[in-house]
This record gives sequence, C-alpha cells and structure tokens, in this order.
Amino acid sequence: MPTALWRPGPLIYEINTWTWLHDLSTARQEPVTLGTVPDDALDALAAWGFDAVWLMGVWERSPVGRQVAREHPDLQEGYRRALPDFTAEDVIGSPYAVRRYAVDPALGGPDELAALRARLAARGLKLILDYVPNHVARDHEWLHTAPECIVQGTPDDLVAQPDHFFAGPGGHVFAHGRDPHFPAWTDTAQINAFSPAARNRAATTLLEIAGQCDGLRCDMAMLVTNRVFGQTWGERAGSVPETEFWDVVIPAVKGQNPDFLFLAEVYWDMEWELLAQGFDCAYDKRLYDRLVEGSARTVGEHLRAGLAYQWHMVRFTENHDERRAVEALGPGRDWAAAVLIATLPGATLLHEGQLAGHRVRLPVQLRRRPAEPDDAATLAFYRALLTEVRHSAYHQGAWRLREATPAWDLNATHRSLIAFTWQAGEERRLVVVNYSAASAQGRVRLPDFGLEGRAWALHDALDGADYQRGGDEMVYDGLYVDLRPWGAHVFSFSA
Repeated sequence: MPTALWRPGPLIYEINTWTWLHDLSTARQEPVTLGTVPDDALDALAAWGFDAVWLMGVWERSPVGRQVAREHPDLQEGYRRALPDFTAEDVIGSPYAVRRYAVDPALGGPDELAALRARLAARGLKLILDYVPNHVARDHEWLHTAPECIVQGTPDDLVAQPDHFFAGPGGHVFAHGRDPHFPAWTDTAQINAFSPAARNRAATTLLEIAGQCDGLRCDMAMLVTNRVFGQTWGERAGSVPETEFWDVVIPAVKGQNPDFLFLAEVYWDMEWELLAQGFDCAYDKRLYDRLVEGSARTVGEHLRAGLAYQWHMVRFTENHDERRAVEALGPGRDWAAAVLIATLPGATLLHEGQLAGHRVRLPVQLRRRPAEPDDAATLAFYRALLTEVRHSAYHQGAWRLREATPAWDLNATHRSLIAFTWQAGEERRLVVVNYSAASAQGRVRLPDFGLEGRAWALHDALDGADYQRGGDEMVYDGLYVDLRPWGAHVFSFSA
C-alpha cells in the first residue's frame, strides 16, 4: 500500500450498518445508533485484530428507492428466502441508491459517525465507507439542479425501453444506472461520467466524504472508465474526455489527504487498469473465482503474478455481493480458502457473519437479518488464523511461492499443495494448503531460508501442534507434509 498510515496487507471487516445496529438494539432492548454503540461491541471488533472496519450503507437512502425495493417482484423472492417473516418496514431500500452523501438520520447522523470514528481510532481501527461513482438515487438533487450530470434520453426512449429510462423533473427523460451485462437498476439514475460538471461535483463530494473516514470502497469502479462507459452509453455520453474519471477525482482527494485509501470494486480483469488510474488496491475477483472452482493448479498460477501487483489486491471469500463462503465453497474448502486469503500478500476482506460460519446471504435492502447460531469450530478457526496473521512477518516480510514435489514415486497428490513462505529477519513462516477434496502428500524444499545446520521446532498456528525437524533435511530433501482434504499448516520456526 502506498499510503503511509496503512500497513501493507491490511485486514478489513465489512459490517452491514443497519443490521448491525438493529442487532445491537435488539440485544440491549433500546435503540442503538452510531453514537451509542456499546464499548464492548467495539472492543470485540478490536480483539480480532482488524486494521479497518468498512461500515457498508451509512448514507441517506432514497424514499423512491425504498418504494422500488418494496415493489420489485424479483427482489421479493430474495427477501423471503433470507428472512421469511419480513415485512414492508424491513425493506429500507438499497444502500447503493444514494439520495445524499450524508449519514442517514436514522443511524444517528454525521456527528454520531464522527464520534464513532474517534472511538474506533482509539482502538486502532480505521474507518472505510462507500462511494458510488456510477449512479445516484432517482430523487437525488442533481436531477433538479444539474441535469447535465445525468445521462438523458428522449420520450421515444422512454416508450421503447421503459426499464432503462424514466421521466424526471423538468420534463427530462433520464437513464437508469446500469452495468452493460445486466438489467438496469431501476431505483437509480445514471451519472454521465464524461460530463465535466459531473466530475467536478464528484470531486467535491469525495472531498467532503474524505473528511469523515480513512478510506473508500468505490462501487463498480470500472463502469466509469472511459473505455467501459463509452461502450455502454455511446453517443448519449458525448465525446470521450482526454482524461479518465479516476485520474481527475482521486488526485483531488489525495492532494489534501495523501494517506486516504481508495479501494476499487472491479471485475472483468481490469484490476491493473484501475490501479494505474490511482487506486491503492482492488478486488481480486479472479482469485475468488479460482477458489470457487476448486483447482489448486489455477490458484497456484494466479499466485505467480508479480508482487507489485499482488500487494495491491484485496483477497476475499465472501462479501455482501457474493454467497456465504460456507455455501459457495462448502465446509472444509471455505477454511482452506480463508487460510490462503489471510496469509497472501495484499489486503484481506472479511464479512460480518463469516467468522461465525453464518449461511444466510442477506439482501442489502433489508434492515434486519434472521437469528443464526454461531458455529463454535468456525469461530475457533478464525480466532487462531487472525491471531497469527497479525504478526508483522505477513505485512513487512519477504514472500516467496514454493514448489511442492512428490513425496514418493508415482504419488501425484503434491499437485494439490499450495505452499509459500514469509521471512522478516529471524521470523519465518511456512503456509501449506491442500486445496483438494482428497488427502495429499508432498515435500516442500526451503533453500535460501536460513535453516541449514540446525534443528528446528515448527509450531502450527491452526491446531497448536509442534514438530521437530532438521534444517538440512528441509533444505535438501524438503519438509514432508501429509494433509487431509482441504487441510492446512501455518508453521512458525524456532531454532
């Protein structure tokens, strides 16, 4: 990470703000807002060792968006699946149909957010919020005061494509926000990313937000790049600017807040493109897809990318857009994948409920979630893993991918092993993951790791087991490992 106040490879925890506060209110049997979050709740977050908390969905939601969310037939099925007893009051609208970048009064408003930020900082936690560059809510003020900032259509468009356009104030026809591969988001209006006025207003908005947090997760950041926006909107967007949207707005913020973190949600293998436009880090969706596919070979190939790239990746196995890890990956593989994302170079993103093995993926339009039991084994696993990865070796050390070789002739199970090391001075770590549904054996040679001529004690942070091994054996023959399906070792070395 290029920002001085963020350590390399930060650990970020996503919280759904509305449901978090609802749960706290239920537990305390009194309303809890941002300014009245109990100390023990913040202490519990700090105890995990997170670097930052991402409070998803703090901005003022749209009454129009709420109505759309309550009436949209496709969304109803998702509500019923996640929360069978939901009512209309539980549907509060999408956090990504922003009416105004001001903390929603229902959550406590901006002063309470500022107070909470200070309490988080006192516990060593930074604050990340959302920014949506591609669209605003249909009742955002720009539709009245700056219609040139919104992509517009014609009355004929409204008749021909009623799901892509809507009638707005002043007789204008506006476009709904969209991703070119999916139906339009009918609770939103599409910002014209080519408009100089829109870019200037975006920069002003970002400067205001930057005073309230330490970083931003920028939603669908690739949609406003010149290439994608031009392909999506064509002539409706006007002429293609000489500069990129992010090349304009990020320096405006960084000039006044050089340590402010910009995190890009990005897909379609555009990570490097967004990093080149000023982002500090970007979603590693390609790694996520390979983890879901379950192939050690493709995961290993992904990890051969240069470190200049890997350090800027945000690794995850779930977030509010993806299925729960235990559902998408399955029991066992979810833990193996978690070991990888937490111990690789780059940032790690964890999602509220993931650490307890929760299975319900909640639609973001709901304010309440169902009660789910915590899985004790999952909690213990993540507690051990996150305690280990606090160590500076994973953030300041030298990382190296290692090759696994056959444990004996005609045994090809070593191909399921993913291995790498960290070294920072005398601190050494070895991570070996069997990313397969069968047991695997192999040897991992550790030359250039300073092991020769001594006996070593190896301690596994995941299960607490201890082993004694000779340094020469590990250097020349390789450390022998035998792992159960989806098993992992996270070894520290003591002479």
